[in-house]
Amino acid sequence: MDEHPHSLFTRRATLPITMFVQVAASAAVIAPTVAAPLLVRRLHLAPAAVGFFIALVYLAAMFSSPIGAALVRRFGPIRSSQVALVISAAGLSLLASPWVPLAALGALLVGVGYGPITPASSQMLSSTTTPRYFALVFSIKQTGVPLGGVLAGLFVPPLVALGGGVAALAGTAALCLAGALSAVPLRRELDAGRDRANARPGWRQMTAPMRFVLGHPVLRSVAACSLVFSMVQVSLTSFLVTFLTSDLHWTLVAAGAALAVSQVGGVVGRIVWGLVADRWLGARRMMLALAGAMAGCAAAMLLLGGREPGLAALALLCLFGATAVGWNGVYLATVARLVPPQQAAAATAGTLFFTFFGVVIGPPLFGAAGSAFGSLGPAFALLVLPLAWTLWALWRADWSI
Repeated sequence: MDEHPHSLFTRRATLPITMFVQVAASAAVIAPTVAAPLLVRRLHLAPAAVGFFIALVYLAAMFSSPIGAALVRRFGPIRSSQVALVISAAGLSLLASPWVPLAALGALLVGVGYGPITPASSQMLSSTTTPRYFALVFSIKQTGVPLGGVLAGLFVPPLVALGGGVAALAGTAALCLAGALSAVPLRRELDAGRDRANARPGWRQMTAPMRFVLGHPVLRSVAACSLVFSMVQVSLTSFLVTFLTSDLHWTLVAAGAALAVSQVGGVVGRIVWGLVADRWLGARRMMLALAGAMAGCAAAMLLLGGREPGLAALALLCLFGATAVGWNGVYLATVARLVPPQQAAAATAGTLFFTFFGVVIGPPLFGAAGSAFGSLGPAFALLVLPLAWTLWALWRADWSI
């Protein structure tokens, strides 16, 4: 069989287009949090409502991701991605409503649109990428997640200044529609393998990806590890500024700069870890190394002190971000490598169910630990325990399958 069944244009265009789609989908999740001060005021809610927005988004994504795998089989990965982005744009429009129930529905729709994006892109990349470059290509594509945050941080404040929170949401919705249009040139080739006779998504189709993952020993271990990794990631990104300002008494400007350093580390880490996994370590040893490095960084958070961001502290936070935010590309490439290309969407959707579950339960568990200790430093150190379990699970899995 031809190693490259697609045209040269499709093979070269798939990565940048899937990356742009990912940027748009991620911006749809992050932009409302940037405009949150104005939006929660319109809704007469407390600032803590932002946490409920994130929970609703990822709760919906948990279930829309496996449904997305069925949509990919029936309609193709491009059409599924386009529909997902349109749904996200509709959700952003509802978030502009001054009525809380409509805004909550908007948050759910943003999550419904976010869930199918990664399974669809995994299907596309696995069929257009040479396997030896999987980790690098998937990692580059996953930089779209933090880049979506960077883009939202850059264009949302000016739009808020010009037209308020509603203008910011409208601009983000327009970005989602632009992402949907950008994928049009790839639809003829990449949607050619769709099965129109495939059953419409129902309960059995929705749960099939999870059952597939649970029945595969290595995928089962990788999915469980992604749950822990996502808990660590969301704990770092959600609580770092609070930890630095409340526990260590850093200024908000210094804490914000430290968060930016950790996110830049995540962008660079996604590419570097993918390259290292492809050329030297392989998927298993790379994930073991990432779990070990995360555990070391989590424990070292107890050593942070002082009221100023010293060089050692920034280096620690950069490494923590590089590992805790930068693991996704290697993980998704590992999932795609373990199954035939036509099963990549189902395998990705099944594992993402557990990944998103970690995002949903991570913040409340971490916050509860911080409240119990009266400080967030010990809560970071407690992350060592689930990370130690991931080291054991990855080590004992039979990777010869």
